[in-house]
Amino acid sequence: MATSSKTASRAPTLARATAPLSAALERLSTRERNAVLAAAWIVGLGLLWWLAIAPALTTLREAPARHARLDAQLGQMQRMAATAGALRSETNAQPPGRDEVLRALEAATLSLGTSAQLAVLGDRATVTLRGTAPSALAQWLAQVRINARLLPLETKLTRDAATGGWNGTVVLSGPGLASGG
Repeated sequence: MATSSKTASRAPTLARATAPLSAALERLSTRERNAVLAAAWIVGLGLLWWLAIAPALTTLREAPARHARLDAQLGQMQRMAATAGALRSETNAQPPGRDEVLRALEAATLSLGTSAQLAVLGDRATVTLRGTAPSALAQWLAQVRINARLLPLETKLTRDAATGGWNGTVVLSGPGLASGG
């Protein structure tokens, strides 16, 4: 009963709001009235296309590419999670001794060839880079982090525009360098 009274109260309000439009349409000839109604339908269909159908079609068209991007991101995040899990399990183990850390650091630095020089002093290792390729530097940092368990304390790197490589120094430290003599 309450809903029918709401509907009944809306009907006069709607009729009052559309009364000037109805009166204007009644004053027009049949031909003009049909032209106005056809124009209104065209505008209505255009708005329906612009606001509802076109965005949905665009979303459908872009869905496979977006899905592929999200799958790639998911795969990368799963690889990162596996790496984090491996590092976490290694972190719980006893840190390697100084000799083992130095061997791992030297082996990683040798992979950079002549573009890197290693100097160890106390609990810090300084690597000087000259024209080191970005991918080689990234791989070296990963090896040092995982195998030697060292982290960069300080980096002063600049990009060489001529070679595209990195020049500068990376200072590393970790628990393995602090232990022993």
